[in-house]
Amino acid sequence: MKEIWTPAISLLTSIPSICSLYFFYGLAFFFLGTAIAAKNMKGSELKLAGCLWLLAGFGFIHGSHGWLELYLLLQGQYISVTEMLYIKFATVLSVVLSFVLLLIFGIKLIRAVSNNKWTKWLKTIPAILFLIWGIHLWSYGFTMDIQFFKMADIKARNTFGLIGGLMTACGLIAYSREVKNLSLPISKNLYYAGIVFIFYAIFAGLVSSFYLLSWLPIRIEIFRSISAILIAYFIITALNIFDIETRKKLEQQLKRLAQSDRLVSLGQLAAGIAHEINNPLTNASLNVQILKNRFENSAGNKNILQKLEAIEKNVHKASTIAKELLQFSHQRELEFIPLNVNDVITSVLTLLKYKLNGITIHEDLSGIPDVIADHRKLEQVFLNILSNSIEAMPGGGDISIATAFGDGMVSVQVCDTGAGISKENLPKVFDPFFTTKEIGAGTGLGLSVCYGIIHRHNGSIEIASTLGQGTTVIVKLPVGDS
Repeated sequence: MKEIWTPAISLLTSIPSICSLYFFYGLAFFFLGTAIAAKNMKGSELKLAGCLWLLAGFGFIHGSHGWLELYLLLQGQYISVTEMLYIKFATVLSVVLSFVLLLIFGIKLIRAVSNNKWTKWLKTIPAILFLIWGIHLWSYGFTMDIQFFKMADIKARNTFGLIGGLMTACGLIAYSREVKNLSLPISKNLYYAGIVFIFYAIFAGLVSSFYLLSWLPIRIEIFRSISAILIAYFIITALNIFDIETRKKLEQQLKRLAQSDRLVSLGQLAAGIAHEINNPLTNASLNVQILKNRFENSAGNKNILQKLEAIEKNVHKASTIAKELLQFSHQRELEFIPLNVNDVITSVLTLLKYKLNGITIHEDLSGIPDVIADHRKLEQVFLNILSNSIEAMPGGGDISIATAFGDGMVSVQVCDTGAGISKENLPKVFDPFFTTKEIGAGTGLGLSVCYGIIHRHNGSIEIASTLGQGTTVIVKLPVGDS
């Protein structure tokens, strides 16, 4: 038995320790790429989902680069010069491509998180770095020898590697703050990954391979390998954010179903109440009108007329409430036709023009496909939403309206700079009869009606608000048959 294991043990002990570092370095990045590729992100609304494939590409290609270097360390003395040049060319190509993907990932993540105007200039960075790298190659001369490829590798690290690592670090740290409310542990993992990427940018971007630190007799590959393993660990752990998002969506759907059932029951109740109230209100209104006509031509009855007008005003207010109750409960057959939401918004803004004193409207109505919807009902939804925004800003302010299309849905986002809604009231905004307005100023049925209409269109309506800062309403409608 001892004779069998002796050659194997001898082979393992003869392999240089640096080869083990390159093996685990490449393996860590392969694990990173595989974990991202295997993750189901379909339908995710997280900003990270749209650019994570770039990080997966970086993992696969940079892992391949590490194992190409490992192959050269193990077999370099046994291959021809021509084969050596081909492999060196492949290593340079892989290191450039991987770091470019990392750079683009960092830029896309920063631009997704930040709305600052300066971020649009970040997309020019890859072209600038390619120019700098190309100038270095040109100045050295395209000799295509071992020294040329070594220099090309070093300059690629100094440009794409360093900047790509730092951009990714900034993007992950910024994004970690954005998902803090969704999951604090995930936020921490993304933050730690960003910090490790800073060290990785230095170890892989500034320091050449096989470099031995003068102040510490340790090869730079050890620091790179540790960084790679930590990056893979933190990113793979943070991928649980997509499972958390899916669970949150399911919880929201269950709440909406419960809300829908409650609205149906309340609608039936409201219909009965409204019909019962309407008849006596009509009789009261007619009798008041008869009394007004009788006392109108009589002298000295000014006080009686004033009281009758006050009664008439309150009867009218009660009649309006009954009408809204009927509207809330009325389930008429919707007339679904192809229409453009932008046209509906424009029509509603025209109707509300007289109420826009001191209010500035900012429109960003992008090109969107038609939806199949009921024009009058959608008009009613946006009329309610915009009226609420206007009423929340009695001293004036700004309303931003933006439309977009993605994942088969047309979305409309309405943001105002009004009083906002407190955290304790936010979950109640779709409840019938709930209102924060003064008594007599509103019935609390507007958003409940909106919820019912959008639900019947197979869409969704969400509200986010911060007290004292404003409110954002997001309406989503499917493209296609409703």
